[in-house]
Amino acid sequence: MSTQVILPRIMQVGENASLEIASVLVSLGCNRPLIITDKMMVQLGYARRIQESLGAHNISAHVFDDTVPEPTVKSIQAGVEKAREGNYDCIIALGGGSPIDSAKAIAILAKHGGVMQDYRFPRMVIEQGLPVIAVPTTAGTGSEVTRFTIITDETTDEKMLCVGIGFMPVAALVDFKLTISLPPRITADTGIDALTHAIEAYVSKKANAYSDSQAIAAIKLLGPNLRKAYHDGGDQQAREAMMLGSTLAGIAFSNASVALVHGMSRPIGAFFHVPHGLSNAMLLPSVTAYSIPAAPARYADCARAMGIATEQDSNELANQKLLTELSAINDELAVPTPEKFGIKRDEFFEACQTMAEQALASGSPGNNPIEPSISDIIQIYQGLWH
Repeated sequence: MSTQVILPRIMQVGENASLEIASVLVSLGCNRPLIITDKMMVQLGYARRIQESLGAHNISAHVFDDTVPEPTVKSIQAGVEKAREGNYDCIIALGGGSPIDSAKAIAILAKHGGVMQDYRFPRMVIEQGLPVIAVPTTAGTGSEVTRFTIITDETTDEKMLCVGIGFMPVAALVDFKLTISLPPRITADTGIDALTHAIEAYVSKKANAYSDSQAIAAIKLLGPNLRKAYHDGGDQQAREAMMLGSTLAGIAFSNASVALVHGMSRPIGAFFHVPHGLSNAMLLPSVTAYSIPAAPARYADCARAMGIATEQDSNELANQKLLTELSAINDELAVPTPEKFGIKRDEFFEACQTMAEQALASGSPGNNPIEPSISDIIQIYQGLWH
């Protein structure tokens, strides 16, 4: 059986890759870009740096910086209007997963109209929007190399998964230097997000030889360097490993899909405004423990790739070490429980049924080694409290 692999047309990877943006635009035949970002990227000077790099090649770029964390239908609408008003021929998505996800949605809506709900899964979006050139500034989401975007419908508190080749950026500029300024909390949350992408891609029922190679390579980079980047943000070797690992993990899950962690994570984020990487981190040990019996060899491979188990270890021992390590990472990186995050117990338990239904409806749990029932998902949610 063959596997279809979908990637950006151009990938520029390594130190100062973001400074090559003008030549990338020229190679794509684009010269009227709109930079979609957030206010922090403007404040840190990253947007200005892109503008100056383009200006040196006589390309001017306007900036839209009103994206928000965990983008909503409402938050992207101003960007859609901005993109429609200007005579732009491409979008530069600068920032973490939220600005890049926002840019992907804006690129489609600005060109094809409608509302975001029209494009939610199970519809496969094959229409090409404005070309998106993604410049990630976190080592986590992998959104620069995926055919997904996630936008919250604030009327239902549902995180809508939108899927299709139409959301794949045409270019990705992966520059670890843009992650040096990340604070420890964002480093931790995005790093565990990337590790989750790689593990879930490897154990997914849709895994294939290509995605496996990317996932294992990502785990080998992420596992040993996550703590280093968290404790010392200036460790350039760790930052470079995390950035490349994040991109490889993005390629892996974009071509194999994520599974139960992500399916359950999105509703927690939508209901209780928990950042995506953080809700993944809360869930990863519990979901892994639930899923190991159906894929013990696969999870053991992950433990060995992380460097915490040896080839001589049995699969059972390797998986015990994996569960111990995932809990230890959460402890060391100060991942809170839902309670410590500030969620009220009654509200959380009351939402469990709806969250479980939304998780299952997203399709991601169907890729899990064990396909869960609603009651299984509720039990895992409730177990987070303890």
